[in-house]
Amino acid sequence: MDFDHSARAKQYIAQVEHFVRERIVPNEALYHQQLSHSSDFRQWRIPPIMEQLKAEAKAAGLWNLFLPDSEFGAGLDNRDYAPLAEIMGRSVIASEVFNCSAPDTGNAEVLVRYGSDEQKERWLKPLLQGEIRSGFAMTEPAVASSDATNMQATCEVVGNEVVVNGQKWWTSGAGDPRCKVLIVMGVTDPKADRHQRHSMVLVPMDAPGVKILRMVPVFGHLDEPHGHAEILFENVRLPKSSFIAGPGRGFEIAQGRLGPGRIHHCMRAIGASERALERLCRRAVSRVAFGKPLANLGGNRDIIANCRMAIEQARLLTLKAAWALDTLGIFGAITEVSAIKVIAPNVLQMVTDAAIQIHGGEGVSDPELNMLMAMARVLRLADGPDEVHRGVVARLEVKKYV
Repeated sequence: MDFDHSARAKQYIAQVEHFVRERIVPNEALYHQQLSHSSDFRQWRIPPIMEQLKAEAKAAGLWNLFLPDSEFGAGLDNRDYAPLAEIMGRSVIASEVFNCSAPDTGNAEVLVRYGSDEQKERWLKPLLQGEIRSGFAMTEPAVASSDATNMQATCEVVGNEVVVNGQKWWTSGAGDPRCKVLIVMGVTDPKADRHQRHSMVLVPMDAPGVKILRMVPVFGHLDEPHGHAEILFENVRLPKSSFIAGPGRGFEIAQGRLGPGRIHHCMRAIGASERALERLCRRAVSRVAFGKPLANLGGNRDIIANCRMAIEQARLLTLKAAWALDTLGIFGAITEVSAIKVIAPNVLQMVTDAAIQIHGGEGVSDPELNMLMAMARVLRLADGPDEVHRGVVARLEVKKYV
């Protein structure tokens, strides 16, 4: 295994780190001030500072860094993009600044790999320009969506059309006023093999029959301006050309989409862990109680050491997963990708919890620490719960001995 980054990647690392430190972090407070702070998602707006920072990043060539296809993106593989995702994870707004935020990244990868020329022109091009946003609708409220074969939403072929019906939730980004299209996964042929029943369909947000019911709160917060929508699809009629790659290929597409996406999620979580540890350490050396800095009280030094060791282990395993994905493909990296999806969010949760604890009463009211804790807890469910990924690792491990 070679964890070294290419010369080109090292140049990007230096540029992205400088941009995050000098331009993004100093403007985080302004970004939050410019939000509408409305409970009605229809009143949400995009902070002007975000569009300003995006224009600066684009002009600097720090744009679409996630795409390994050099025709559309920076041409970096997973191993080279991983440290960039970590740097972006140090700020909750950084990924969007570089046009590298989920779910747009995964949706763009799907369109690059499986989209028709028409789909690329209509949806991929404005996505990569940063002119629109997108959503991914898979999880459903009525079934246990950790088993994706449970989904009940349908995208059936009727004549020359595909008709979409069903209810989805946790469609992240659908509350964004710039969100123009959703990738919706549903059952096309219930009699086919269980992994060939489903399809992915491009559904415009303004298509008749698409109804946003609400934004689902995360620990009481609505994640303005993007949100996590619960959406009803009632007889949404679309041309058959709305299928991505054709009917019945939903699970095939999902396999390719989720591998790189999990690398991105995990490296961002590691970057967020670094920010939480920095907050912990600054507090530990500056705050005094019982005549001593907090760093010298109780087991706080052990806590700091454990946080540092956990972050380093998570980073190394995630880099190994990125290397395996690049060299062996998704089926050669299943164990590593599943393992990091458990480990990275749990490390973020542990470090953030320690940072909250050392801040005392201030910690539970601190907006940044609250956001990091919510991110960690949600990531333990998003893209599959911990239990599913542990099950995959265990199954592959036991298989060696039977």
